[in-house]
Amino acid sequence: MARRQATLDLLVLPCAGASATMYLRWRRALPTWLNVVPIELPGRGGRSNEPYVTDFDSLVAKLCDEQAAALQGNFVLLGHSMGALLAYGMALRQRALSRPMPQLLIVSASAAPRCRSPERYANRHDDATLIADLRKQGATPDEVFAHADMLRMTLDTLAADYAVCASFPSRATQALALPVHAWGGRHDDIGQHAIEQWHHETRDRFSVDWFDGGHFFIRDRESDVLAALIRVLSPFAQGAGDAAVALA
Repeated sequence: MARRQATLDLLVLPCAGASATMYLRWRRALPTWLNVVPIELPGRGGRSNEPYVTDFDSLVAKLCDEQAAALQGNFVLLGHSMGALLAYGMALRQRALSRPMPQLLIVSASAAPRCRSPERYANRHDDATLIADLRKQGATPDEVFAHADMLRMTLDTLAADYAVCASFPSRATQALALPVHAWGGRHDDIGQHAIEQWHHETRDRFSVDWFDGGHFFIRDRESDVLAALIRVLSPFAQGAGDAAVALA
């Protein structure tokens, strides 16, 4: 049987301290009508030789310019945690510049803009605090803590990303004229109210999926997450066909 051509591009943004590699498994697990486009941030992965960008607005502007070719046609923006804020910021910038808009914005494990507390990230740049955060979140492999160079890189990346989160603007913005779909973990520190407040950011449809687990349900409940993703994205794809997930 011939492989079905991709009809929907899914641009995905990583959480704080991570790289775009967190989404590489999705390429093998999702149907061929969905083209996963991991967006790498400066200072990590294949861009590790570039300086970090620590200001939210500057990083959003840079990503929109770099991804201009991908930010058109039939596409969706998705981000986890800090990545959700970046995806939201990119949608706002696309609108401000009268550029093509996504069909849908998916925000995962992120408090809505009106629920954010920038002071949460104040004075969180010393190694001891960053290491404590990494251990609490539970997403960092043990070998990272055992390898000095790997740990240094991880801590520097997390500190830079905390600066991005701290610089998230508190200015009021007009709600987006596109649907917004939120994901939350039932045992995440980010509670139900903070997730559901994303409904204020859209003049279109708003919906939520909840998953068992904490902040990294996106990894721990990957099969459930991808099944939910297919269900949500199928209406935006042309000829999606069979939407079965086959995790590698």
